[in-house]
Amino acid sequence: MLSPDEIEQMLALHRLYLDTEYHEGHRANFASVDLTGRDFSGLNLRGIKMDRAVLRGADFTGAHLQSANFIGAMLQEARFDKADLSRARLSGANLVSASFEDARLAKAEMEFAVMANAVLRGACLREADMSGALLDFGALTRADLRKANLRGAVLRDARLDEADLQGARLGGAFLAGASLREADLRGAYLRLARLEGADLSDANLEDAEGLTPAQLDRAHLNTGTRLPESLKGTENAKR
Repeated sequence: MLSPDEIEQMLALHRLYLDTEYHEGHRANFASVDLTGRDFSGLNLRGIKMDRAVLRGADFTGAHLQSANFIGAMLQEARFDKADLSRARLSGANLVSASFEDARLAKAEMEFAVMANAVLRGACLREADMSGALLDFGALTRADLRKANLRGAVLRDARLDEADLQGARLGGAFLAGASLREADLRGAYLRLARLEGADLSDANLEDAEGLTPAQLDRAHLNTGTRLPESLKGTENAKR
């Protein structure tokens, strides 16, 4: 536990560290500190260390968190709407019911993060590593997931309508019951992905790799679903 004055002093020294291009002050390290419910909205916290910190319900709305460290942090119901977490490290973090609406998470490291019920609508997750992440019931409508690594991720009943998944790696991902209406999956890798009950209405799967008729037999397609040339027969049969 840190007192409010100690927290403010550490944040002030971090601002000085950034403002002087690392010549004065020092990088704040809140590893394992309890910061439950604290308001960090709009702050410049680039590179801050918060590994294993307790940040339940904390507010990071609009904060600058590029290359910040949140490995193993407890971030249930935290708010990151419109925040910039490019290249941030969130591996193994507990992000249940956290909100990242319109946030930037390009190239973020989120392996095995627990993100059930997380809100990522409109978020930029381009080239993010979300392998093994748990995203059950997650809201990823219109999210930018181009070239994201979702290998082995669990997206049961997640909402990915209109999401951009071009070139995404979804090998072994669990997408049972997920909604992918109008999603762009061109060039995505889907070998062994579980698609039972997944809604692929109007989705674009042209040039998708590793996709088989058996996978599509368990999914919902419509006349607007676009499949690779090798699977056009399956497409017609499903209709």
